[in-house]
Amino acid sequence: MQGRLFVVGLGPGDRSAMTGQVLEALRQATVVVGYSGYFALVADLVGGKECLALPLTQEAERARLAVQRLRRGQVVCLISSGDPGVYGMASLVLQCLGDEELEDVTIVPGVSAVNAAAALLGAPLGHDFAVVSLSDLLTPWDTIERRLSAAAEADFVLALLNPQSRRRDWQYRRAQEILARHRAGDTPVGVVRNAYRPGQSIELSTLAHMAEVAVDMFTTVIVGNSQTQRLGRFMVTPRGYTLVAQEE
Repeated sequence: MQGRLFVVGLGPGDRSAMTGQVLEALRQATVVVGYSGYFALVADLVGGKECLALPLTQEAERARLAVQRLRRGQVVCLISSGDPGVYGMASLVLQCLGDEELEDVTIVPGVSAVNAAAALLGAPLGHDFAVVSLSDLLTPWDTIERRLSAAAEADFVLALLNPQSRRRDWQYRRAQEILARHRAGDTPVGVVRNAYRPGQSIELSTLAHMAEVAVDMFTTVIVGNSQTQRLGRFMVTPRGYTLVAQEE
């Protein structure tokens, strides 16, 4: 029996933001593996399937379990939030497989937290940008600092993920200090919490005042570059096109 493994990105959680490819993968699967919290997002789509829910911090075990079921010849969905290739499960799965059975694996893209937040803010990612997670659970903090400094000096728009948790309460302010060395205090900053989920909030601030807005692990922060503008309720980073006025 030929097994199949779909590594699926559910997006931010709202059904309207899930792609048709995601829905088809879930339909085909007989086994669904994921963090227990994700199953609430797709409960009506996985009825009658074998659902294997594991808690947070067991990402490696989820990947191993999904690969194990693939090797049994089952059709498996391993679900992630956002996009599985952006701080998600895709890399773990491919590492587990090495160079074996790769033809039996499909990485199914989803709307990442960065894309979701950017859409709600307008067009802050209209030019080159970088994404940095402030979580130092898997990446040493000195590495994160070097990346923040390099991205800020290069004038990238910067998206910050995992800005703060109950245990990590100082890194976000430190990131603000690093960015402030390279760009003006009035640089626009957008703070989006629970994008396309219940409790969604959107706040516009500036680099000088960004730490005054409450953030947590469900928050994405987008810091503009030297060209980013605030236009009403939107942040816009120009691509560089010249607009020609048209007569009525």
